[in-house]
Amino acid sequence: MAVEKEKKVTSPSGGLSALWKKEDYWAVWLGLGMVLITILLWASGSSFMKAIAIKVPTWSEFGTATEYLGNNVPGIIGLFLGFLLLFSIAIKILGHNVSKFVVGFAALFIFSLFVTVMGSWTVAKSFNLEAPLLALAFGLIIGNFVKIPAWLDASLKTEFFVKTGIVLMGATLPFTLIMKAGPVAFLQATIISITTFATIYFAGTRLFGLDRRFASTLAAGGSICGVSASIAIGGAVKADKNYVSVAISLVVVWAVVMIFSLPILIKVFGIDAGPAGAWIGTSEFADAAGMAAAAAIGEQSIKTFTLVKVVGRDMFVGIWAFLMAIISVTQWEKRVDGSKPNAGEIWGRFPKFVLGFFVASIIVTILVASNGDAAQADIDSVVIKPLKELRNWAFIFTFLSIGFTTRFKDLTSVGWKPFAAFTTGVLVNVPLGFLLSVIVMGNYWANV
Repeated sequence: MAVEKEKKVTSPSGGLSALWKKEDYWAVWLGLGMVLITILLWASGSSFMKAIAIKVPTWSEFGTATEYLGNNVPGIIGLFLGFLLLFSIAIKILGHNVSKFVVGFAALFIFSLFVTVMGSWTVAKSFNLEAPLLALAFGLIIGNFVKIPAWLDASLKTEFFVKTGIVLMGATLPFTLIMKAGPVAFLQATIISITTFATIYFAGTRLFGLDRRFASTLAAGGSICGVSASIAIGGAVKADKNYVSVAISLVVVWAVVMIFSLPILIKVFGIDAGPAGAWIGTSEFADAAGMAAAAAIGEQSIKTFTLVKVVGRDMFVGIWAFLMAIISVTQWEKRVDGSKPNAGEIWGRFPKFVLGFFVASIIVTILVASNGDAAQADIDSVVIKPLKELRNWAFIFTFLSIGFTTRFKDLTSVGWKPFAAFTTGVLVNVPLGFLLSVIVMGNYWANV
C-alpha cells in the first residue's frame, strides 16, 4: 500500500527499457539480487549476511537492547549501507533525486531502528505491537502533527519497499508449499475477489449513482491488491485522476482499520495462526497493511496470508485490468476512435514483483533440495533466516512510509457515496473471508 501517487503509464509494456525504467522490475532485481548474493556468500563460507541481518532480541530491561546494539554496530552499519547502495542505484536509474533520497533514507533507517527496538519490548509484545504495527502508529503520529520535510519525503518509496519485501518473502517460502497450497489459495481468492468486486461495483453504480469507471476503480482497490489495483484498473478504464486518488484514500482508511481490528478479533475469537493469516489475506486491501496485521500474529500467519493475498488475490490484477480495458473500450467509450484492447495489457499491468516472489522461492527450494540433510541447518541459519530479517526491515521501511504520508484530514474529504460503496464491500468481504478461512477451510490452513 502506498500513499504516494504514481503516474499512469500509457504504454502497456514499455519495451525493453521497462526492464530498468519501471519500479516493479527494480523491486524484482533488488530482491533477487539480495537472494543470490546471500547464497553466493554462503557458498564461499562467509556469514556476512547473517552478521548484518540485525534482529533485536526481546527485552524487558532497556539495557539488554542497548547492549545488543553496542555489540552489533558493524552489522547495523553494514545493513544500512547495503540497503542504501541497492536502493540508490535503482532511484538514480528511475530518475529520482539520489542526494535527497540518501539523506532521507538515513533518517528513515534511524526511525526503523528505533521502532525495531521498541517493538522488541515485552510490554509492546503483550499488546501485539510488533515492529510493523509500531512503525505504522509512529509514522501516523509524526506525519499528522509534524510537516514532513522534502528531503525525508523523497525517501518514502512505499510501493518500492513493499514490492522488494515481497520478493524477499518468496525466498522464505519453499516452492513446494506454494504448489501445494496455491490452488486452494487461488480458489479462495477467486471467490473473495469476484464477490467483493461485484458488491462494490453494483453498490457504487446502482445504489449511489457513481460513474462506472469510478465504481470499477473502487472495486479493484477493495477486491484485489489495494493501491496497485486501483492504479492499474483506473488506467485500464481511463478513469479520472481524482477517482484513482479517492480509491487510494479509501484503501488507506480501511487498510489501517483492518491492521488494528483484525488481530484484536483474532485474539478475541481464539483463531489459530494459520486460519488467521488466511482471513487477513482475504480481508485486507493492501499487501503492506496485511503483512503488518499478519506479523502481529506470527510466522505461520505470515505464510498463509502470503498464499491467499500475494499468490491468490494479487494474481488477479493483470486479468482484471485486461478484462476491464475490453469492457471500457467496447461498452463504455461512446467515441469511436479505432482503439482496440491489446492483449499486452495483461503483461503491462501484471505486478512483476509477484513473479519475483515465485523465482526467489524456486531458487531457494532448489538450493535446499540440492544439498544434503547436513547442510539444511546451515542453509536455514546463513541464508533463509537472514533473508527473512532483510524482508522484515523492508516492511518496516514500508510501514513508516505509509504513516508519514497518510493525512487524516485528506482522508475525510472523499465524500460519503464512494465511502459507502467501498464500505459495502467491506461488510461482505470480512464475514465471507471469516467463513472461508476459519469455518470452511480452517483445518486446511491450520496444517499448511
